[in-house]
Amino acid sequence: MKKKKEYLLGIDIGTSACKAAVFDLDGHVAAQHTQEYPVYYPKSGWVEQDPEEWWEAVCRSIRAVLEQPAAADGEICAVGVDGQSWSAIPVDRQGKVLARTPIWMDTRAEDLCGNIRRQVGEDAIFEVAGNAFLPSYTTPKMLWFRENRKDICRDIHQFLQSNSFIVQRLTGKYSQDVSQGYGIHFFDMKKLVVNTDLARELGLDPGLIPPLFRCDETVGTVTEAAAERCGLKAGIPVVAGGLDAACAALGAGVYRDTQVQEQGGQAGGMSICTSAPYVHRKLICSAHVVPGRWLLQGGSVGGGALRWFRRELGEGLSFDQLTAEAGKVQPGADGVVFLPYMAGERSPIWDPDARGVFYGLSYDKSRGHMVRAVLEGVAFSLEHNLRTAMETGVKIGTLSAMGGAANSRLWTQIKADVTGRTITVPRADTATALGAAILAGIGAGLYRDYDEAMMRTIRTERIHEPDPVRHEQYQESMKLYLELYEDLKDTFRRYGRRG
Repeated sequence: MKKKKEYLLGIDIGTSACKAAVFDLDGHVAAQHTQEYPVYYPKSGWVEQDPEEWWEAVCRSIRAVLEQPAAADGEICAVGVDGQSWSAIPVDRQGKVLARTPIWMDTRAEDLCGNIRRQVGEDAIFEVAGNAFLPSYTTPKMLWFRENRKDICRDIHQFLQSNSFIVQRLTGKYSQDVSQGYGIHFFDMKKLVVNTDLARELGLDPGLIPPLFRCDETVGTVTEAAAERCGLKAGIPVVAGGLDAACAALGAGVYRDTQVQEQGGQAGGMSICTSAPYVHRKLICSAHVVPGRWLLQGGSVGGGALRWFRRELGEGLSFDQLTAEAGKVQPGADGVVFLPYMAGERSPIWDPDARGVFYGLSYDKSRGHMVRAVLEGVAFSLEHNLRTAMETGVKIGTLSAMGGAANSRLWTQIKADVTGRTITVPRADTATALGAAILAGIGAGLYRDYDEAMMRTIRTERIHEPDPVRHEQYQESMKLYLELYEDLKDTFRRYGRRG
């Protein structure tokens, strides 16, 4: 009897949709399916999702991939799950979700953060966490639940992350992977353990965090109940998984010092791989999903700006048609500059009141100028984060681009020209789910080590070298981009929350 092909299942819990993808051990996609779910905006600064809708979407996606002929030829040997950052999913002892989770864009805890920084001391928190105490992170959301949802506080058993919630639904086991620990300010970023003293000083029970797991460590196996719901076979091992940006970095081949993953999606940004934790108050430090590695990250909310522009100002046009118009405009967009702060901004300005701005419009400017400015504005945001990272002394090498924006040759070239750095684009556009699947393969012993996994799975589609002339031209536009925010930040603070 012919032996069935060995497959790995990667599940990606994104902001707008989940993806389930089946890979062979060489990283080829056998089947994939994407299932959307809603984002809720009940109040200004509130951005929520329903984890039950994630689970429903995951089950539909898994069933959809298992029904595809290619997946039927093999056997799922292990499952890995990655997810968006900074969730705070309150669950009871039975795993019941007690409230929607504020997601990474949620800033409702802004005032609470100021109080905690004064009471506990931001230096004391930063010394342990390696991250600033800001409303987007998990800890302020946990405190917000304590202060504002007393109706459910007695029933809260633990807070889960997006990936650990799906792992719990698959296995019945509670877990907290180390890469998502960076959202919890009493998680020691150097030692990768929970600091119980700081937890209690913040007024939180350290037991609200589930047991810690390595990202490639098996948490449990698919239960009979989960198998009946999603279509997988019971008994398949499920690893802890990790942060989507970290899994994306792994799936793009970023696992060694100085390598950089550049994310071009709704949640954009960059992740620099290091062998020790580098910290900066304006950036984000997390453990990598690869043991013994950390990521110095910059996160932006501007990645969805082109999607917004197409919806509102480019009706009937494809992304390719819009970027073709932008390609006819010279670098610098003839003085048009776009600040991509469409939902506030994360690093390095950390300003929830910031708003999107077009500067330099006049009667001689076209839609192409505006599109080009959007593409360049997101690239300037990337460069702003890279410049900030270099203040720590970290070394920056080649960038590996992934996400929807990496499919645009123009946009990727603009980023290379703005940053002055070589950008490679992996062949697969499923890097995030692939990273989760690789973790599953490591945990199940199907790869000897990460070197073997990378050698077998990572392939380069194309390489973008920076043009020195265009890089020099962009310096003036970059200067203007930075000045515009400095000139407008007080105005954002006075009026930003009104819109």
